[in-house]
Amino acid sequence: MPPAARKSRARQYDPKKTRAAVMAQLDHVRDAVRGLTPEQLALPTRLGDWTVRVLVAHLAMTLGAVARSLAQPAPPQPEATLLEWPSASAPLASAIDERTRALAAAHEPVDLLERTATEYAEAVGPELDDRVLAALPGAMRLTDFLVTRCLELVVHTDDLAAATGREIPYDRQALAITTRLLADVLAARAPGGSVEVRVPPFAVVQCVAGPKHTRGTPPNVVETDPLTWIRLATGRTTWTEALGGAHVSASGERADIGGYLPVMS
Repeated sequence: MPPAARKSRARQYDPKKTRAAVMAQLDHVRDAVRGLTPEQLALPTRLGDWTVRVLVAHLAMTLGAVARSLAQPAPPQPEATLLEWPSASAPLASAIDERTRALAAAHEPVDLLERTATEYAEAVGPELDDRVLAALPGAMRLTDFLVTRCLELVVHTDDLAAATGREIPYDRQALAITTRLLADVLAARAPGGSVEVRVPPFAVVQCVAGPKHTRGTPPNVVETDPLTWIRLATGRTTWTEALGGAHVSASGERADIGGYLPVMS
């Protein structure tokens, strides 16, 4: 993680709203998976050679990490922050893949999600504290860890919808949290004030070194919708594809931020 990202201060998220957003988005995923046939569960996804069945197992595993982490002794202090988390998780991809495949082979997708929802609701009560969790890739505060679980759910909901062709709703708060976190990571990775990135109605950040905008209309503006932004930020689509499909607008000589994307893969 670049030094600039380590020094950046992540915005604060309301813990109760985040807890509720995670549960709401999980409910949308559960509803979608309940209606899938064995043939649909065997469909390929855009995540390498993962099938829909494996993707669902991954969702259950990532959210199940909340209850598993809460059951462990609390570390003395956090080791990872929200802005560091997207990069710090990348080296764990191989181990995550292995565990996910084993889980998918041993359990039915619907049963996995039902069990995960119950464990989450029981482990994360309505009154949240700011305890430190023994999480991967490093100990995190509970409130921050729930934000990462929200992002995982939203990003993989989009993967699930793309693979199955089903329309899956997005909880508004979950979509907002995911959009804002990924925008903040971009601002931390490419510090500066020469480009304004707008993702209405959830996020506006300034980034990229150069002349800083102070008043009036910024000379370099990028604007897109939340789902397009999430796909750009996580490598589900490219800058060129988004521009070509008119899903993003970019004005100004410094507005090409394709070289800074994705911020998480």
